[in-house]
Amino acid sequence: MKTKALAHYIFFTFSLLCYSTMLFSQSTFKNPLLPSGADPFSTYHKGYYYYTHTVQNKLVLWKTKNLENLATAEKKVIWTPPENTKYSKEIWAPEFHFINGKWYCYFAADDGNNNNHRMYVLENTSEDPFKGEWIFKGKIAAWPDRWAIDGNVFEYKNQWYMIWSGWEGDNNSQQNIYMAKLKNPWTIERNRVLLAEPTYNWEKQGDLDDDLNPAHVNVNEGPQYLENNGRIFIVFSASGCWTDSYSLGLIEFNGENILDSQSWTKQAKPIFTKSEKNSVYAPGHNSFFKSPNGKEDWILYHANSNPYEGCGEKRSPRMQKISWNNDGTPNLGIPLSTDTNIVTP
Repeated sequence: MKTKALAHYIFFTFSLLCYSTMLFSQSTFKNPLLPSGADPFSTYHKGYYYYTHTVQNKLVLWKTKNLENLATAEKKVIWTPPENTKYSKEIWAPEFHFINGKWYCYFAADDGNNNNHRMYVLENTSEDPFKGEWIFKGKIAAWPDRWAIDGNVFEYKNQWYMIWSGWEGDNNSQQNIYMAKLKNPWTIERNRVLLAEPTYNWEKQGDLDDDLNPAHVNVNEGPQYLENNGRIFIVFSASGCWTDSYSLGLIEFNGENILDSQSWTKQAKPIFTKSEKNSVYAPGHNSFFKSPNGKEDWILYHANSNPYEGCGEKRSPRMQKISWNNDGTPNLGIPLSTDTNIVTP
């Protein structure tokens, strides 16, 4: 009897030791992932994350097994625009997508005049985006052709779509979220559809008294497609990026026709906002990714570590795991501090 009890004790102790070793051997990291980098985006392909963010004058791609290792990851300038074109300057919010066996890069750019911002596409037929040649396919625009930035593409029921942030007319009055059907990865097939526009106070925060630098404060931008268990969402950024009130909102598809604006419903409150307690300000322009095993959902976003740091180079890329509420909507949590140890995806 004593021998049997001793055996159970030894087994229990060994199991506890193994569990503790596994628990404490989990690797961790702290935000930010890099000192600077706005509009972070990543794509997972054949065991690697391909990451990018806004660099302004070129397109840069990082390659890594784990996104927490971005600081030491391989990186490459994959494209530099020719001078004196309509897309030579202010290159914003690039995204890389692998579609039908080819790589495509979507980005917004202009000629130095923000009023001329439009979206453009590059194509690479190589399986490895660090190899092959990136070919400029041209501008991708809906009708009417208006100011447009922050393009994101997704597939729904075997059809590809693009969502982006744009102006209703030719003047800088407010930014709305639009959607259109894609004929192919570099061509919009139909007219744009308005999905969301700033309606709540939290979407309209900004400086109204700066006569030297007037700017619209009604902003919906940076839309990102998110799906879970058949539920379709778009997470977007709201208010001026130059304010600490920059935050994330949510609209959900709840109809039959994804191109019907009446089929989308906006949540009345933001789902991800600044945390003064954790010293995280202006969290926004996010993207989503899954852990390498495909079981965890994570958010990539940029934020400042101090108030009033605005839209400049102090914005840094960060990531944290997200969960799902009982009603099926995403729970992004609270932006974690730069002192928090986060378990690696």
